[in-house]
Amino acid sequence: ITVDVVAAELGEVSETVTNTRAGTVKACQRAKLAPPAGGQIARLPVSKGDRVEKGQVLLELWNDDLRADLVLAERDKAASLARKEEICVAARVARREADRVNRLLERKLISVEQAERSDGAADAQEAACRAAAEQIKVSQARIDGARARLERTLLRAPFDGTVAEINGELGEFVTPSPVGIPTPPAVDIVDNSCIYISAPIDEVDAPRVKTGMRARVSLDAFKDRRFPAQVRRVAPYVLDLEKQARTVEVEAEIESAGDAALLPGYSADIEVIIAERTEVLRIPTRALVEADKVYVLEGGRVALRAVQTGIGNWEYTEITDGLETGQRVVVSIDREGLADGVEADASRD
Repeated sequence: ITVDVVAAELGEVSETVTNTRAGTVKACQRAKLAPPAGGQIARLPVSKGDRVEKGQVLLELWNDDLRADLVLAERDKAASLARKEEICVAARVARREADRVNRLLERKLISVEQAERSDGAADAQEAACRAAAEQIKVSQARIDGARARLERTLLRAPFDGTVAEINGELGEFVTPSPVGIPTPPAVDIVDNSCIYISAPIDEVDAPRVKTGMRARVSLDAFKDRRFPAQVRRVAPYVLDLEKQARTVEVEAEIESAGDAALLPGYSADIEVIIAERTEVLRIPTRALVEADKVYVLEGGRVALRAVQTGIGNWEYTEITDGLETGQRVVVSIDREGLADGVEADASRD
């Protein structure tokens, strides 16, 4: 028979853990925003794809009435300041008059009753001055309340990012989502400056994964590339969304994407490196038979040989005993007629 063979060679072997289902590329910061109050869209100063800064207005509802309330509150404060100035000036004058009267009382030029009336008038004016000062605080509180109500009609960017989606047009009415009923966000903003991968790891493998471990990320969008990454989080709970399939969510942050534009939503796979060895004898993992045997092609015949294995992954497995460098092992182990002792030739490209 004709078989496919590969020579056992020295190289790098990693023991890895991979996700059970496809993971997802996510942005470190993404916000699906909607105004806290319903209303009519009066201003929409951004478009899809725009780069926005933290605090920038993304959407504004009709709020002329609230702006008028704010102006009224500000003018009321200005009037309160003027009244306070008037009352406090009168209080200072009354206190100076009371001091003069008390000096006349010491010289016994006026009666005690006149001095008491003068002190009482001064005290009353000073109390009115303090009340006017408190009234200014009340006016400022009204301004703060008016500004807060006005702010509820503005949708601002919570961080620097890019506008990914806008659901609404000028003149349309928007309403907050009812409790428990998700609705499309008015504005979806994404920060692509930080990208990570979230993927489920089987509960059996999860205890071996630790924060800070090195990892490799592969994406369907970039089939021939692997991106270096690092585990940044292992979820402290188990998901049981599917019957008989319990997983732990693992997040890995890509260290360098190079010139690749990784977009949130891409499917991705995480390969967490548990252990790694270099310059060890290795063979393709698909060459193993029953996990501890291989077929070796020698002298025109196939021989089934027991081996001892070390660490390995889906691609390569370390061989610690039973093979030597350069020996040819059969990788087409499902070839019809393959058995110990049969005559065989190596296939040629």
